[in-house]
Amino acid sequence: MKILLVDPHALIRKGISSLAEKLGDFDVVGEASNGEEALEQARKLLPDVVVMEIYLPRLDGIQAATSIKSEFPGIKVVFLTVSENEQDLLEAVRVGADGYILKSVEPHVFFKMLWDVCRGEPAISPVMAGKMMRALARSPTQRPPGVPLPALTAREREVLKLVAQGATNREISKALFISENTVKNHLRSILSKLQSKNRAQAASYALQQGIIGSASPYQDSSNEL
Repeated sequence: MKILLVDPHALIRKGISSLAEKLGDFDVVGEASNGEEALEQARKLLPDVVVMEIYLPRLDGIQAATSIKSEFPGIKVVFLTVSENEQDLLEAVRVGADGYILKSVEPHVFFKMLWDVCRGEPAISPVMAGKMMRALARSPTQRPPGVPLPALTAREREVLKLVAQGATNREISKALFISENTVKNHLRSILSKLQSKNRAQAASYALQQGIIGSASPYQDSSNEL
C-alpha cells in the first residue's frame, strides 16, 4: 500500500514512516507539511492512501481533500487528526473522506484501519462516530416538498443500519448470514440510490432522513472464541 503522509509536524511523519517500515506492508512514498504540498505530491506520486491532518497551513485538510478527491476519485483520503470537533468530522464526510481517525489511536489499530479503508470499510474512531450520530440527530436535513425518499429494500435497510453502527463488511456478513460479496453488492446499490460518495455519507443521509432510525455502536454478539 502506497501512502502519502501529510502533517505539519515532522515528528509525526517520521514516526508513522518508521512504524510503516517495520510492518513491511506499507510504503510511505512521500511526505508533505501543508495542503498545497499534499496536492502536488498526490498528483506526482498517485498514492493509494493520503493520510492527512485537518489543520494544515497554506491550504487546510478539507480543501486539500476536496481537490484530491475531485482529481483522483480512486485515491483514499484518511484524516489522522487531533480534532474532535463535530463540524470538522461532518465536513470530512461531506467532501468524501474515507476515514477520520484521532491521533490518540494505538499504532496497530491505526494500521488495521488503513487496511480496512483500502477494502472499502469504514474508518472512524468510535468516539467520533458517536459524535457524528448525535450531531446528525440534532440537525436533520429537509427534503424539498414532493421529493420522495429513495426506495431501499428491506435488506438494504438492514445493511445500511449496520453500516451506520460502524460494522465492517465481515461483521455485516456474519450478522445477516450473507456473503461479503453480497454485502458489497448491497452497498453499491445503496450508494447509487442515495447518490452518496461513500458509506459514511450514505449512513449520514439515512439517519438524517429517518430511513433507518437511530443507530447505536455495533456490538458483535457472536460467541466465537
